Amino acid sequence: MATQSDSTHPDSPNVSSSPSLRELWSLNPDVDFLNHGSFGATPICVQEQQRDWIQQLECDPIEFLGPERSLIPRLDHVRAVVADQVATESSNIAFVRSATDGVNAVLRSMSFRAGDQILITSHGYNACNNAARFVADRSSAEVVIAELPFPIHAATEVIDAFESSITSRTKLVLVDHVTSSTALVLPIAEIVDLAHRRGAKVLVDGAHAPGLLPVDLAAISADFYTANHHKWWCAPKASGFLMVCPESQSDIHPTVISHGANTRGLGDSRFQSEFNWQGTYDPSSLLSLPGALQFLNQLHPNGMPAVMENNRALALAGRRLILETLGSAEPAPESMIGSMATIPVHALDAMNDNQLDAFRRDLFHVHRIEMPVIRIADGPTCVRISAHAYNDLDQYRRLADVLKAV
Repeated sequence: MATQSDSTHPDSPNVSSSPSLRELWSLNPDVDFLNHGSFGATPICVQEQQRDWIQQLECDPIEFLGPERSLIPRLDHVRAVVADQVATESSNIAFVRSATDGVNAVLRSMSFRAGDQILITSHGYNACNNAARFVADRSSAEVVIAELPFPIHAATEVIDAFESSITSRTKLVLVDHVTSSTALVLPIAEIVDLAHRRGAKVLVDGAHAPGLLPVDLAAISADFYTANHHKWWCAPKASGFLMVCPESQSDIHPTVISHGANTRGLGDSRFQSEFNWQGTYDPSSLLSLPGALQFLNQLHPNGMPAVMENNRALALAGRRLILETLGSAEPAPESMIGSMATIPVHALDAMNDNQLDAFRRDLFHVHRIEMPVIRIADGPTCVRISAHAYNDLDQYRRLADVLKAV
């Protein structure tokens, strides 16, 4: 991973001396936190690094935030780090506040007209599907939904759903790399290839992917790919990236139009200039990403790849334990699971909305377990577990006991 000298950013975090991985986070020790997937969790040393960045900003605001002074070189350093992590050129990377921001930037930059179709999925993230509907409504385009099953037996069922949903009128496919509600790792390269052969562009919502699994954008070959830094990369909240292929960069603009649209010196291209400066903001979360990645690489002698493997192994073990306790069959093959797993709990299916809300409250306030409970449309009511380095199998065992007693 690329590094930068201490003269340009605060000291890099050092995690080698702590006796317990859980102590490296500031999570409530009285709560079993099984929901890393929602907002992530930032390690203490990375929080400290962010505070150092903020102190530098407030010490000398003009030198720090002036795009023509210190800011752009610092952004370019982070850009190079991100590009290295996801196997693309740094010239293809822009920064956004979140994957939802990135999805909106692409959707609202593209031109749609009556008769065009935007293909989304039934497992798509609600916020991003709403953005697709908003854009379609304004242009008289049509939103089409590819119905993905859950439970699911094989990734080929996903391909079949796209095969039957992409038409000659499909202009854009919006698809998750890792779904949020069902926590499935989709066969993204195959979906992109299929869409391209049918003449459609592809926007991948990779919100959960970086840090949960290796991401190779060169191999995926999507037109657009956006993801969060704060989830599985453990960076502070409100930073992410948007990758745009070179041939589409002239068409894509941020959701906030500012000086970058016509001011020289704000980036190496018009594309980067616009995204580099969208008005006054606090870049500390973005600038803290290299430290977060270094933290993850220091958690294991074999670096972040081993951390991801361990997280996945724990998620699978937790899933197996819960399924065995409930006497349930697996709802998806292990090959489609990363560091999150969604598990049907059929005892919850009979609950009405008020009862389910009460169960959610008891789960946290009585049992001290933090975890989402999700009703799948036209499917089962489920819990979604996450696994990171601060979790252990006993936490999933306690959850299994609670679910068995429902």
